[in-house]
Amino acid sequence: MKILPPRRAVAVVLLALSLTAATGPGGRPEDVGMSSERLQRINEVVKTYIDSGQISGAVTMVSRKGRIAHFEAQGLMDIEGKTPMRKDAIFRMASMSKPVTGVAILMLMEEGKLRLTDPVSRFIPEFKNPKVAMLKPPSGPTPPPAPGQRAPEPEIYTVPAERELTIRDLMTHTNGLETGGPGSREGSRLSPRSTSSNLAAYVPTLGAVPLDFQPGSKWQYSALAGIETLGRIVEITSGMTFDQFLQKRIFEPLGMKDTAFYPAEDRMPRVVTLYERKPSGLSRTETPAWLATKTLFSGGGGLWSTPEDYMQFAQMLVNSGQLNGRRLLSPRTVDLMSSNHVGDLYSGVGQRQKGMGFGLTVEVVMDSVTANRRESNGSFGWDGAFGTHFWVDRKEQLVGLLMVQESNGQLMRDFENAVMQAIVE
Repeated sequence: MKILPPRRAVAVVLLALSLTAATGPGGRPEDVGMSSERLQRINEVVKTYIDSGQISGAVTMVSRKGRIAHFEAQGLMDIEGKTPMRKDAIFRMASMSKPVTGVAILMLMEEGKLRLTDPVSRFIPEFKNPKVAMLKPPSGPTPPPAPGQRAPEPEIYTVPAERELTIRDLMTHTNGLETGGPGSREGSRLSPRSTSSNLAAYVPTLGAVPLDFQPGSKWQYSALAGIETLGRIVEITSGMTFDQFLQKRIFEPLGMKDTAFYPAEDRMPRVVTLYERKPSGLSRTETPAWLATKTLFSGGGGLWSTPEDYMQFAQMLVNSGQLNGRRLLSPRTVDLMSSNHVGDLYSGVGQRQKGMGFGLTVEVVMDSVTANRRESNGSFGWDGAFGTHFWVDRKEQLVGLLMVQESNGQLMRDFENAVMQAIVE
C-alpha cells in the first residue's frame, strides 16, 4: 500500500482540488484530523514574511497519517526575474543534508558493517592518536591593539586526547573537529578544503587537525568536517562513492528523483535564487564556494532537493523507517536516531536549546514546554543555513517541511505553530 501518492498523482490532485485539501483523491485535511480553515494560517504566516521583505518566497508542506494535508508555493523564486515560486523548485538543503548522512550510517550499522562505538581510526587510520588544542596562558599583561588592528590570537599547544573519536561523536557534534575553537585555526593549514578534491583525498588529512575539546565533553557544531568524515566512512564500508550510495540505497528506493549533490543542467531553471537580508532589503547572492562542487560530496551540507523529494525522506522516518513497501531502517533504529545521546550537553549550549536534546544528526524535543516549541515531545528534525527546516512528529504521525532560501529562525518557529494549531483531532 502506497503511503504517499506518486509524483504525477500528487500533481493531479493538487491541481484538481484546493491546495490545502490535497490529501489524496477526493480527500480533505479533515480526513486526517486537520482543519482546512486553520491550515490557511500557514499561508498567512508566509505572506507576512514575504510582505515584510524577509523572504522572497517559500514552499510549505505538511503530511499527516501518510497523506498530504497542505502543499503550497508562495512568493517568488527569483525577485529580479519576477519568477513565481514553483512546487518543484530545487533548494540548497545545506545542513538538512546531515540527517540523510545519518540514515546512511545507520543503515550500515544495521548491516553490521560498523558500530556507533567504533573509533574513526578503524576506517581512517590517520585519525589514530588525536590531539586536543589548548590555549597558552598569557605570559604577562597584553597591551591593547593599535587603532584599526586586531588583537593577536593566543598561541596554542596540544595535548593527547583522552580517547579516540567515535562514529557517535561525529553524529552528535561532540567531536571538536573544526568546531570553531582553537584547534580549528590549524585546519586550513593542515587540512585545506578544496572543492575540486574528493572525500577519499580530503578526509584523511582531517586526522592531523587538533580537536577543539576532549571528545564527548562538549556539544559544539561541526558544520562540515565531522559529517563529511562520516561520508567517507560510508564509502569505505559500502565500496561505493558517497553519492552512489545515497542514490542507490536511499534516493531511488524513496523515489527522490531531484535530489543530488549538484543539480543536472536541465534542472537548473528550477533552482531558487539565494538571497541574504541586509538593511536595504534582500540582496541576491551567489552559491557559496564551499557548496559549489561536483566532486567533494558533502554529507554536512551539499545536497540540493525539492519539497516533494525531501518529504519522501521525512515520511520514511515518521513511518518508522519504511515507505511504499521499502524499508530502510527498523523502527528500533529510528527510535535510536531520535533519542537524546548527549545528556545535558545540548541543552546547555544556549537558551534556544533549553528543553532540547540531540540525537544522531537530528535535534530532539525533550520538553516542549521548557523549549517553547509546539511539536510533541520526542519530535526530531533539523534545518539548514539557507532557511530550510523540517521535523518529524511520530506521535501525531506528522511531518512539517519549510523550504526557503533565506535564513530566518523566527519563521521556523511561526511555521511550527501554524502547523500544530491546525491539528483538531
